[in-house]
Parts: sequence; structure tokens; C-alpha cells
Amino acid sequence: MATTTWPIRPLDLGHDATAAAVHRIGRAAYAVEAELIGFDGIPALGESLAELRARPLRWLGAVAGGDAGVEDGPLAGFVAWERQPDGSACVDRLCVDPAFFRQGVASLLLRALLARVPAEQPFTVSTGAANAPAVALYERFGFVRGADFSPAPGLVMASFTLAPRTGHAGRSTA
Repeated sequence: MATTTWPIRPLDLGHDATAAAVHRIGRAAYAVEAELIGFDGIPALGESLAELRARPLRWLGAVAGGDAGVEDGPLAGFVAWERQPDGSACVDRLCVDPAFFRQGVASLLLRALLARVPAEQPFTVSTGAANAPAVALYERFGFVRGADFSPAPGLVMASFTLAPRTGHAGRSTA
């Protein structure tokens, strides 16, 4: 797997081209996940652009281009999260354009997200239990797998929690 140094930047889904790129990448990434887990009813696959934009999420994107000075290349992937009422943060989605699979984009995005939130803030995330690449990613970052659950017939999801991290200074609020 190659690693990238692509810039990470906040995404504004009020910008039409950005929102369209996020929508396109999300649908493509979730189509691959649907094949991996054998379930084509993933809600994001049917989500309209308007529904996506209406979500109360914060967004970061990885811009392809090869060096940290390039800010106008194509969007390679994104991560979106929200703060929960209990103070934790929930990773709502982490998607990589299939054209950029196996290039370290998901790791880059997850690392950038964790660097932007307070170390004492726990994280939760879920993914298809049969999505081996996503499961391995979260475990590699120290997320602990909790109970699997089935929100719909034929779909088994794996839940993960990342406990507060210690020794990380300079975090901003999520």
C-alpha cells in the first residue's frame, strides 16, 4: 500500500462541485462495500444529494495531487463525523474513491480526523462486519470491536469504539 501526502482540508458541501464529488465518491465506495458484504440496501446508496447536504456532519477531504502544495486536484476521499449527545464523536462515513483504493487515503483521513479532535473525546464507528478492509483499518487505529448488530435483515454491522487517547496535546474541538 502506498502512502500519500495529499492535503487534507475541510469540505463545504454548500459548494456545488464539492457536494457533487462527495456524493459521487460516496455512492461508488458504498457500491464496493455492498459487494463486499453481500447487501445492496446500504442507506447511503439511495441518498440524494439534497439529503446528503442536509446531514449535520463535519467533513474533511483528501485532495489528490501528490504533494502538500496542490489544493485543486480531485477529491480522493472524505470522512464525515458528528458529535453525539454523550460527548463522543461518531464517524458517520469514511469513503475513498475506488480509483484511489490501496493508496493510504482512508488512513490519512482517519489520522487527520483524530488529530483535529480532543484526545479525551471517544469515537464510535460501525461498518459492515464482512468489510474486511474497513474492519482492519479501524483495528489498526486502536478501535475496539464491540457487539455486532443487524439493523436490517441480511445486514450485519460491526461496531467499534476508540477510547480517549492520552498524551496528545493541541487538539481542537470536533
